[in-house]
Amino acid sequence: MGKDQVPTGNHDDHVSAGPWRATLIVGILGVVAAVVIAAATGLWVLTAAPIGFLFGFFLEKSDLCGSSAFSEVIMMKDTRKLEGLWVVIATSMVMFAIGSELGWIRLAPKPFIWANDLVGGAIFGVGIVLAGGCVSGTLFKSGQGNLNSMAALVGIPIGVSAVAYGPLNGFAKSLKQHVITSADGKSVTLASLTGLPYWLLAVIIAGATLAIALFIRRRHRARLAPHAGDEKESKPIVKRVLTRPWKPWHSGIAIGVLALAAYVSSAESGRNYPLGVTHGVLDVLVLATDYPVHSVYKKQPAKAVEKDSRGHKQATHKPRKHVVWWLVILVVCLVLGSHVSARLRGRFSLKPKPPDEIIVAFFGGILTGAGAAIAGGCVVGNIMSGVALMSVGNMLFFITVVLANWATTRLYMVGFGR
Repeated sequence: MGKDQVPTGNHDDHVSAGPWRATLIVGILGVVAAVVIAAATGLWVLTAAPIGFLFGFFLEKSDLCGSSAFSEVIMMKDTRKLEGLWVVIATSMVMFAIGSELGWIRLAPKPFIWANDLVGGAIFGVGIVLAGGCVSGTLFKSGQGNLNSMAALVGIPIGVSAVAYGPLNGFAKSLKQHVITSADGKSVTLASLTGLPYWLLAVIIAGATLAIALFIRRRHRARLAPHAGDEKESKPIVKRVLTRPWKPWHSGIAIGVLALAAYVSSAESGRNYPLGVTHGVLDVLVLATDYPVHSVYKKQPAKAVEKDSRGHKQATHKPRKHVVWWLVILVVCLVLGSHVSARLRGRFSLKPKPPDEIIVAFFGGILTGAGAAIAGGCVVGNIMSGVALMSVGNMLFFITVVLANWATTRLYMVGFGR
């Protein structure tokens, strides 16, 4: 969270009927058109466009940035965004359980590479404070016109590429040797540790989350009882949804539901995983600076792969840099969706920033990208998606990021003794 950031609040928006109605109509037509064209051509990668647009729209509606979700606990004693992030996870668990049981998706939790999760998580946790946002945060804040986030967004792919293709590649690979697997050789998850099926754990966790939320809401309503007679807004509900800010848990539910559509779309596009953004930012840089590349845009049939004596894939030639078009389309449309949301609620603004903040944000972006690449993901890929898939490694990443974020927030944003 950057120093210029303000907490989510209610803003008086003066948006005429034309813009929000036009946005609604164009949005519905865009989603329908993308699905129809994808079905007709078999290019399901095109569905990444409406998914990315909606993802950016939902994030911007409540300023649901992972960095601010963690930092605001320290700075403002405000846990609403952190709660919203957890709602994303719990809702995604239920949606993934439904998708898995119906055969729509194949669960693919990330491996328990504990050294990468610890080292990458620590670097990432520091970087997101200096950058003023996590990877998805800098994307949607760039759509709002935040110049610090734009500077960080320039630095992020530099950090990712340093790990993926540059001087930190060997270091990241050496950390990956420290991997822990379950008894059957697969990823360590809550399901593998407890012996309970994924769907049952999802129901238990989501049920507990709902019960706690209802309890907190009941107590909150009791405190606000004297004001129960306050007048409600007279605006049409659709206009309120499009032009007013959302509570973080509103965005949490919306993103959790969207995550299943993202999983299905991504799997049909050659990438069997739900929402993620880090390598999409890298791939945009690769497309702009490298040629030729290996494009991934549709599901490929399983192929026999030669393996060495240790069971690892045998590389017969130096591979070209591969670009996952689903991720590229997602991150580009994420910024667009955020921009439209910011315009609708009067939040778009290109304001000058102090040069020192922009410089710090740029180098913070490099740290953010490097940390995310070492750990194999960011708040979206490793926390929203990874924890929802019950990966124990991603849970370790989550905890490490939060602790590193809090320590950096205390030192950089607040200062000990203040």
